[in-house]
Amino acid sequence: MPAPTLVGQTTYAELLERSANAAFQDAFAEDGAFTAKTIKGRKYWYFQAGTGAERSQRYVGPETPELLERIARHKDIREDERERRALVSTLVRSFGFPRPIPEIGEIIAALAKAGVFRLRGVLVGTVAYQTYAAMLGVRLSVGSLQTGDVDIAQFKNVSVAVEDSTPPVLEVLKEVDKTFRPVPHTADGRRVTSYAARGGLRVDFLTPHEGKETAKPQKLPALHTDAQPLRFLDFLIRDPEPAVILHGAGIHVHVPAPARYAVHKLIVSRRRPEGFAKRDKDLQQAEALLAALADKRPYEVKLAWEEAYGRGPKWRQLLIEGLGLLAAPVRDTVLKTIGLRRSAIPGIDLSFENPPARYDFGRDVVTFTGQALDQPVSCAISREALDDHFGADGLGQEGRLQAFLKNRSRIEEIARAKYVASPVEEPGAVLIKTSDVERFPQTGSLGSKTSSAPRTPKRK
Repeated sequence: MPAPTLVGQTTYAELLERSANAAFQDAFAEDGAFTAKTIKGRKYWYFQAGTGAERSQRYVGPETPELLERIARHKDIREDERERRALVSTLVRSFGFPRPIPEIGEIIAALAKAGVFRLRGVLVGTVAYQTYAAMLGVRLSVGSLQTGDVDIAQFKNVSVAVEDSTPPVLEVLKEVDKTFRPVPHTADGRRVTSYAARGGLRVDFLTPHEGKETAKPQKLPALHTDAQPLRFLDFLIRDPEPAVILHGAGIHVHVPAPARYAVHKLIVSRRRPEGFAKRDKDLQQAEALLAALADKRPYEVKLAWEEAYGRGPKWRQLLIEGLGLLAAPVRDTVLKTIGLRRSAIPGIDLSFENPPARYDFGRDVVTFTGQALDQPVSCAISREALDDHFGADGLGQEGRLQAFLKNRSRIEEIARAKYVASPVEEPGAVLIKTSDVERFPQTGSLGSKTSSAPRTPKRK
């Protein structure tokens, strides 16, 4: 199967535009007119249909150039379902991008048709994570893509402000599966934030907690349901992005910005018990996304990290601890992207157990291996450093290797100091250059194999 390419991302971009147009057309199919309201200095658009007592008004969205263009083209947009289905098929079959199980796809399609995403609901959780593969043009591990849940989030103040609503959620879900039933909330049996169907399908509604944390459900009038308040959710669903669920002819939804999703997963992974399956899944998803985003959208990673990091000591602690549990190459890539040094990770140290050393003629270095947080680190010292500081000048390959072995303790001390305290140059590796020998004078303070700082819990 071919790897995702620019062609795949171009195909996805075309499907995204067509799905947005189709969703807009479906939502405002009857005769009517668009009208604008200015609220707190920002313009919002509504669709007005009917006259007199039959007149109704539905929320369209905040004004953007894209929305104005869609309004202008409203009467010209035609149904192109067959072509959109072909695009979905191409993205799934030719590029291997993930699609939800059919039952999940049908649920999301029904919620979209009812207006959940038009009214600024945000799809979160693993189904949202699935959309990032096509959005970013990357492979995502199969194990982190599986789910039987649909999670929808909305800000409570947005739900009140849109002045529009979907049909009751249970009615929408029963049109898909008549076995759907409300699940009474554990803290208040009169309220419902979750809906379950026979076979294990579940739909949960969430909202950011406001003020003091509480388990009390909150009403979302726009979606005709209650929602479970959660910490950190406001960070996740702020400024969501449009996306397409690869089901049927494509379902236009809103999902968290991928950088926010990845950073959020680092945070929530540290709030789950160790050994809990969802904790491992959080880390897998964060790791895969951060690896892709550091290459494709590094500025977004930096912005999302800085916003979360600036929210206070608890946020910083959870972020750093989560980052320390990632595979070393990804962790180091993120550290390089956000401008932090490895010393920010609790308990990190570079140790050596007298590993074999060899001369790499292609790179003109002596290589050896260290360990940090139970992961291997590729270490090397340049020929110039050996010549300038360790008496190898004029010696051949074997002579340089002997010079390394003779000065091994000192060279490992420099490698340890540079690895921990210097800006990340290469993920999962450290190279000693001739200038590094001068930067890290021998003090004896770095000679121990382990640090006395508390260790980050080992990733399972």
